[in-house]
Amino acid sequence: MSLVDLIAQADERGLAASGLACLDRCVPLLGGDDEVLRPLWSSLAGGGADGDAWGERLAKARAELDSADLSADPVPAPGSGSGAEAEAAVSDEDRAAALARRMLATAPDDPCASALRGWADACSAAALQIHRLLDVAADGDGPLVAAELRRQVAVLELLAGRGAGGLRPALEVSTEGRRVLRAVVSRRARGRS
Repeated sequence: MSLVDLIAQADERGLAASGLACLDRCVPLLGGDDEVLRPLWSSLAGGGADGDAWGERLAKARAELDSADLSADPVPAPGSGSGAEAEAAVSDEDRAAALARRMLATAPDDPCASALRGWADACSAAALQIHRLLDVAADGDGPLVAAELRRQVAVLELLAGRGAGGLRPALEVSTEGRRVLRAVVSRRARGRS
């Protein structure tokens, strides 16, 4: 089944886990601790995203990552009149970090299925774009992008097939992806120095 079909058929827990997993894999771009989103994962164990617990834990994660403020976004909005020079000065890492900040900032405070579906879809696209920006392959479909696509499909399949029992293996898939992205970010930083 395709990623689009899996998102379309996912229940509330699957949607929340899908968006959260995409964000979790991109935490290295936000300078966050690996455990910063763990409380959000825990809120999914009860039967979906519990509104009160989810909202409180999301607010705490935003505060810890200090990334919910999109005014700090270094990427000029299209058509903002900032010019091609300003956009050219923004690195791929800056663009990737801005996409990760948007994932966190747009996470629904009240996790109803309709809000989660839009967020999960946007997170999927943003995570793929982040991996495309940081991939070494010039064609945009390199190993990072392919691996991210596989991880997104795996998370949704685990939740669809196992329900709450799929949360732990979904988190493991996400943790593996976070380690890979952290290594890529570190390698790129060393290459610039």
